Amino acid sequence: MVAVRVAPSQRPANGATVVRPIILIGFMGSGKTAVGRRLAAALACEHVDLDRWIEARVGPLLPFVRSNGEEAFRSLEREALIEVLVPGQRVVSLGGGTPCSFDNMAKALAAGTVVFIDAPLIELQERLLKKGRDRPLLFGLDDERLRDRVAALLAQRLPVYRRAHLIVDGSGDPAAITQRILHALGPDQLR
Repeated sequence: MVAVRVAPSQRPANGATVVRPIILIGFMGSGKTAVGRRLAAALACEHVDLDRWIEARVGPLLPFVRSNGEEAFRSLEREALIEVLVPGQRVVSLGGGTPCSFDNMAKALAAGTVVFIDAPLIELQERLLKKGRDRPLLFGLDDERLRDRVAALLAQRLPVYRRAHLIVDGSGDPAAITQRILHALGPDQLR
């Protein structure tokens, strides 16, 4: 795992806020939503969760994906991504598969500072066994198949995730992950 190390002189001072969007990526269960809310509060800016943005339009994601398919969801997700990646002071939490579809990662990299929350596989599996069975790509899987599916999807997505501007250790709780991101953000991302 790659951890970002930043000199103390580059750490944000109290009252710092973002210059352009901070875009959180990572596998499902990595904490993007919880960390995004905390990070936005710390930086006194808006938080946008892409999945919630989409749900506001189509309702719960699981029934939508089951009725319309993953391809229809990914198209809708791409449209929503374009809408939320506007200049401004905000933290945006993307869905786990968002950066891996179409040219979404390139769009995110161009629009803001992309931060990959790199949670260990075993932590992701445990988190998703407890609270992830309602996710469209994991729905209906028994424990063993869920673990296998998570491992396979993560392996497939890691090369895209690793293109992020910053990679932070995603182990532990959202408060610790948020602090790691705040310490990793440099003067070009904050003012």
